[in-house]
Amino acid sequence: MWANAPDDIAAYAAQVGTRLDAITRLASDGGLDRAVTLLADCIAAGGVIHAFGTGHSEAFAMEIAGRAGGLIPTNKVALRDAVLYGSHTLAELNGRPPLERDPHIADDVFATVNRQPHDVFVIASNSGVNGSIVGLALLAREHGHPVIAVTSMEHTARVSPKHPSGQRLAEVADVVIDNLAPYGDATLDMDFDARVGAVSSITAAYIAQLLTIGVARTLAERGEQTPLYVSANIPGGDEHNNVIEARYEGRIRRTA
Repeated sequence: MWANAPDDIAAYAAQVGTRLDAITRLASDGGLDRAVTLLADCIAAGGVIHAFGTGHSEAFAMEIAGRAGGLIPTNKVALRDAVLYGSHTLAELNGRPPLERDPHIADDVFATVNRQPHDVFVIASNSGVNGSIVGLALLAREHGHPVIAVTSMEHTARVSPKHPSGQRLAEVADVVIDNLAPYGDATLDMDFDARVGAVSSITAAYIAQLLTIGVARTLAERGEQTPLYVSANIPGGDEHNNVIEARYEGRIRRTA
């Protein structure tokens, strides 16, 4: 039996809840407005939002791109794209050290992205220091694309950059959104070998949804179309989605 379940659940709920409340206040006070405007301008100009994350931060990219209630002109970028669309091998994805720490992989991943001038990159990384993350952000900036970062400011300040530039994601991006995760991500000390109760995936998902809602509202207030996905699992969903997806053919990927 999980004898102390009520205490554990309440403690974790408090850790999550206080952070979500803080992000809610940030959004209400206009703290996400710059990011929302960049994304809305991108879509209004016919651009695509490219979302990238490695490890658990890939969940953030999935929250941005290709889900019900989400924006259709979005593209999930992943390390595996260098295998699926590039020349890297499957074995490299499971290499040691992890491929996400390799700054050179960013060039190959970036080369697989079908970019146009108005496109924006949204990059999530809790630590914000791995080579692939910083490398992709630098490449996006070098090619004229704004970069929005979602990262833990507490964590990134306490670890050393792994990119040859010596920079962190937060130092490269045009806009930085703090996911409010603590150093190490986990939140609860429970007499185990390490802490439990990570929060970055939850706070990042909430940020992703707030950005989506903000962009949809902004576009609607401008009188622009809001190209949103309807669930493919309800009648008419595929038909609705396919029509709008066709406008971005070759620019957005919907791989498994």
